Amino acid sequence: MTLQMCEEAAMAAIALQAAHRRPEIKPAAALKPLDPDVVSAAIPAFFIGRNGAGLWVAREANGRVGGLFLFKSSAVDFANRQSEPTRCALVFPAESFELDIENRGNPLIVLAEGARQLLARVVARLRT
Repeated sequence: MTLQMCEEAAMAAIALQAAHRRPEIKPAAALKPLDPDVVSAAIPAFFIGRNGAGLWVAREANGRVGGLFLFKSSAVDFANRQSEPTRCALVFPAESFELDIENRGNPLIVLAEGARQLLARVVARLRT
Protein backbone atom coordinates (compact mmCIF):
# COMPACT_ATOMS: atom_id res chain seq x y z
CA MET A 1 0.00 0.00 0.00
CA THR A 2 1.49 3.36 -1.01
CA LEU A 3 1.60 6.47 1.16
CA GLN A 4 -0.97 8.16 -1.09
CA MET A 5 -3.35 5.21 -0.69
CA CYS A 6 -2.90 5.36 3.10
CA GLU A 7 -3.65 9.10 3.15
CA GLU A 8 -6.74 8.62 0.96
CA ALA A 9 -7.99 5.82 3.20
CA ALA A 10 -7.41 7.95 6.30
CA MET A 11 -9.25 10.92 4.76
CA ALA A 12 -12.17 8.66 3.85
CA ALA A 13 -12.26 7.35 7.42
CA ILE A 14 -12.32 10.90 8.80
CA ALA A 15 -15.13 11.81 6.41
CA LEU A 16 -17.12 8.76 7.47
CA GLN A 17 -16.52 9.44 11.16
CA ALA A 18 -17.58 13.08 10.76
CA ALA A 19 -20.76 12.03 8.95
CA HIS A 20 -21.78 9.83 11.89
CA ARG A 21 -20.83 12.40 14.54
CA ARG A 22 -23.55 14.66 15.86
CA PRO A 23 -22.89 18.28 14.94
CA GLU A 24 -21.40 20.24 17.82
CA ILE A 25 -23.58 23.03 19.11
CA LYS A 26 -20.58 24.85 20.55
CA PRO A 27 -18.93 27.17 17.96
CA ALA A 28 -15.22 26.88 17.25
CA ALA A 29 -12.97 28.82 19.56
CA ALA A 30 -11.89 32.30 18.56
CA LEU A 31 -8.11 32.56 18.61
CA LYS A 32 -7.01 35.45 20.77
CA PRO A 33 -3.66 37.26 20.44
CA LEU A 34 -0.91 35.87 22.64
CA ASP A 35 0.11 37.81 25.72
CA PRO A 36 3.57 39.35 25.14
CA ASP A 37 4.50 38.36 28.72
CA VAL A 38 4.09 34.70 27.72
CA VAL A 39 5.69 34.62 24.25
CA SER A 40 8.06 37.24 22.88
CA ALA A 41 6.90 39.03 19.73
CA ALA A 42 10.27 38.06 18.22
CA ILE A 43 9.35 34.37 18.36
CA PRO A 44 6.88 33.15 15.73
CA ALA A 45 3.93 31.35 17.33
CA PHE A 46 1.49 28.87 15.80
CA PHE A 47 -1.80 27.53 17.06
CA ILE A 48 -2.06 23.77 16.47
CA GLY A 49 -5.36 21.97 17.00
CA ARG A 50 -8.32 20.20 15.45
CA ASN A 51 -11.24 21.71 13.57
CA GLY A 52 -14.87 20.59 13.65
CA ALA A 53 -14.22 17.92 11.01
CA GLY A 54 -11.36 16.40 13.02
CA LEU A 55 -8.58 17.68 10.75
CA TRP A 56 -5.43 19.25 12.15
CA VAL A 57 -5.09 23.03 11.80
CA ALA A 58 -1.85 25.02 11.97
CA ARG A 59 -2.32 28.80 12.03
CA GLU A 60 0.26 31.48 12.67
CA ALA A 61 -0.79 33.54 15.70
CA ASN A 62 -1.11 36.75 13.66
CA GLY A 63 -3.00 35.04 10.82
CA ARG A 64 -0.27 35.37 8.18
CA VAL A 65 -0.23 31.71 7.14
CA GLY A 66 -2.02 28.50 8.02
CA GLY A 67 -3.00 25.11 6.73
CA LEU A 68 -5.11 21.98 7.17
CA PHE A 69 -3.52 18.57 7.68
CA LEU A 70 -4.40 14.95 8.20
CA PHE A 71 -1.78 14.33 10.88
CA LYS A 72 -0.67 16.35 13.90
CA SER A 73 2.98 15.80 12.97
CA SER A 74 2.33 17.37 9.54
CA ALA A 75 0.83 20.47 11.19
CA VAL A 76 3.83 20.80 13.51
CA ASP A 77 6.27 20.32 10.60
CA PHE A 78 4.43 23.01 8.63
CA ALA A 79 4.72 25.46 11.54
CA ASN A 80 8.43 24.75 11.91
CA ARG A 81 9.06 25.14 8.16
CA GLN A 82 7.16 28.43 8.04
CA SER A 83 9.25 29.89 10.85
CA GLU A 84 12.68 28.85 9.52
CA PRO A 85 15.52 29.52 10.10
CA THR A 86 14.42 29.84 13.74
CA ARG A 87 11.99 27.59 15.57
CA CYS A 88 8.54 28.65 16.73
CA ALA A 89 6.34 28.47 19.79
CA LEU A 90 3.48 25.97 19.50
CA VAL A 91 0.19 26.66 21.26
CA PHE A 92 -2.34 23.83 21.55
CA PRO A 93 -5.80 25.30 22.37
CA ALA A 94 -8.14 22.93 24.21
CA GLU A 95 -11.11 23.90 22.02
CA SER A 96 -11.45 23.17 18.32
CA PHE A 97 -10.93 26.04 15.90
CA GLU A 98 -11.35 26.59 12.19
CA LEU A 99 -8.81 27.83 9.68
CA ASP A 100 -9.96 31.34 8.85
CA ILE A 101 -7.34 32.06 6.19
CA GLU A 102 -6.27 30.41 2.93
CA ASN A 103 -5.21 26.76 3.28
CA ARG A 104 -1.48 26.53 2.56
CA GLY A 105 -1.28 22.99 3.93
CA ASN A 106 -2.31 19.71 2.33
CA PRO A 107 -4.18 20.53 -0.93
CA LEU A 108 -6.03 17.20 -0.81
CA ILE A 109 -7.81 18.30 2.36
CA VAL A 110 -10.09 20.58 0.33
CA LEU A 111 -11.21 17.55 -1.68
CA ALA A 112 -11.62 15.47 1.46
CA GLU A 113 -13.77 18.17 3.07
CA GLY A 114 -15.99 18.29 -0.01
CA ALA A 115 -16.35 14.51 0.10
CA ARG A 116 -17.14 14.64 3.82
CA GLN A 117 -19.89 17.21 3.26
CA LEU A 118 -21.36 15.18 0.41
CA LEU A 119 -21.28 12.01 2.51
CA ALA A 120 -22.94 13.82 5.43
CA ARG A 121 -25.78 14.98 3.15
CA VAL A 122 -26.26 11.45 1.79
CA VAL A 123 -26.36 9.98 5.30
CA ALA A 124 -28.83 12.67 6.42
CA ARG A 125 -31.14 11.84 3.49
CA LEU A 126 -30.95 8.13 4.26
CA ARG A 127 -31.97 8.76 7.88
CA THR A 128 -35.17 10.57 6.83
